[in-house]
Amino acid sequence: MAGCKKNAAQRGAYIVFIDESGFSERPSVQRTWAPRGETPVLTHRFRNWMHLSAIGATAYSSQGRRARFFLMLVDGAVRSPDILRFLKHLHRHLPGPMIVLWDGVNPHRSLQTRHFAERCPWLTLVRLPAYAPDLNPVEGAWSWFKRTVAGNFCPEGHRSLRHALRRARRRLTRQRPLLLGFLHKSGFSLP
Repeated sequence: MAGCKKNAAQRGAYIVFIDESGFSERPSVQRTWAPRGETPVLTHRFRNWMHLSAIGATAYSSQGRRARFFLMLVDGAVRSPDILRFLKHLHRHLPGPMIVLWDGVNPHRSLQTRHFAERCPWLTLVRLPAYAPDLNPVEGAWSWFKRTVAGNFCPEGHRSLRHALRRARRRLTRQRPLLLGFLHKSGFSLP
């Protein structure tokens, strides 16, 4: 990571961590409370268990002054075209060079993704070590989402789940100390 930080500082590049996660209409039960003697009840519609995938990115300026969170929601599994669309979206919001650190899932290693990266001089891809989710700050963001948004939340359907996730993304991106905390918990720091 030291080489990435030095390279990012020299180029004025953003350091971006990307990861994927899944959310569903089934509530994630967290600790709750109820009056003494009354069992708390979560009421939700048990229909087809629909899966909603999320691509998330924590982006940090090389000087550490800016920290942002980006989110894209995808029905079903994340595929290479979704990753490419997300990278283009990031580039629209983070103009200039970008160093992307991510794991080795199939859409990240696909031929389509490699060809895209070869044609983009603004993009440098760095693969994190295998089986090391603790090195990715986005994992902290997923934990935050699942505790604060999905915890005990019984959505009426995909639409309400999407709305809640987008609202939480706006809330998270305004909390720079929290985003820097995710980076620090991963063992990284910026100047």
